[in-house]
Amino acid sequence: MPSTDPFVSRLLTMLTPLGPVAPRAMFGGYGLYLDGRHFAIVHQGRVYFRVDAETATALGADGGQPFRYRRNGKSVVIAGYREPPAASLAAGDTLLPWAERGLAAARRGVKKPGNRKGREHHEHLR
Repeated sequence: MPSTDPFVSRLLTMLTPLGPVAPRAMFGGYGLYLDGRHFAIVHQGRVYFRVDAETATALGADGGQPFRYRRNGKSVVIAGYREPPAASLAAGDTLLPWAERGLAAARRGVKKPGNRKGREHHEHLR
């Protein structure tokens, strides 16, 4: 297990039924990958799963916040990744459905309108 972060290690254990999930360092946190698909971001003790038109509504309805980080004194929002409900982190069987949704969104690879290169939409807030 490449990560020494205890939260990432716990997530990897919980996500074992999905297959060989691999963490990679990014944004001062980690990206989680399966079969070459980036389906989650782990940052500051929180996990955010990839969303698309099919999954954003479910995560939004359950209060899932988008991934945010600070860059050059500004808040950056990556709307394509949202938190699952806090209660889902209690056990693997409650987290897996959210992870599966994130993986399905990553596999669909739906690009956002006006985003020719397929990169995630960044919204700079002041």
